[in-house]
Amino acid sequence: MNAPAPDILCIGSVLWDIIGHAGGDMAMGDDVPGRIVRAPGGVALNIAMALAGFGLKPALLSAVGQDHQGAELLRRIASAGVGVDMLYRAPNLPTDRYMAIEASGTLIAAIADAETLEASGAEILAALGDGRLASAAKPWRGLVALDGNLTPSLLAELANGPILARADLRIAPASPGKIARLRPFLGLGHATFYLNLAEARALAGSPHQGAPEAAAALAKTAPGRFLVTNGAGMAAFAAGDVLISARPPIVPVARVTGAGDVLMAAHVAAEFSGADPEAALAQALDAAAAHIAKGSEE
Repeated sequence: MNAPAPDILCIGSVLWDIIGHAGGDMAMGDDVPGRIVRAPGGVALNIAMALAGFGLKPALLSAVGQDHQGAELLRRIASAGVGVDMLYRAPNLPTDRYMAIEASGTLIAAIADAETLEASGAEILAALGDGRLASAAKPWRGLVALDGNLTPSLLAELANGPILARADLRIAPASPGKIARLRPFLGLGHATFYLNLAEARALAGSPHQGAPEAAAALAKTAPGRFLVTNGAGMAAFAAGDVLISARPPIVPVARVTGAGDVLMAAHVAAEFSGADPEAALAQALDAAAAHIAKGSEE
């Protein structure tokens, strides 16, 4: 008997997060006391684990090394209710890692080592073509969360090819520096973008003052949907002539890494359950605020 299909496919980075938290301010060259936490991470994985927490059944399409760190990561992911059967186990490559430093609730610097994801290329998408999830004759028609950590060539192939042409695409850039990789998706009406203000400005090519202005500008020039956040400032959702804005709850900041991923997962889960645009945006902002206030756990 075949296992039930997942509610959503999460495609992109799956790795170990190594995050250093300093209690006070930091400047270049500082050496300060704090805490260093290692936890499952990567944009696609963060989204998948949050979705599982909201009651959905996500499955990952990504690459993990055949090393002991990869095996440990898979055990942790599976125990969180995320499907790992379709993950590509890359031979002779290490499991990817992300290292960041946060101080006073602000990201100071980060380095993402995604060598294995990038080297694996289209191998991570095999299940979308070989019949396990979908095929050329029967493409995937459900939800897909896609992050910008894939190579530009692979992202362009996904945007322009048939593999995800029928999917409900939810797109996370991963960082402002990777926004250019996602331009091929701008012309797709079945794509929803989740952006912070810096990413929205880069995608729109204009220095909009706030999230509502940036979201509205993107929706006027592209057929997709856009949810734009601005930290503690006003957030907005725009699609065509529709513009909804809301201010996130004010909470103490214990961490920032992964907040955007939780927001995206909460919005997807809310819409999956039938919430209207106003309620979906409110639930997304509430979930991100709760994540920011909670702090990190090993």
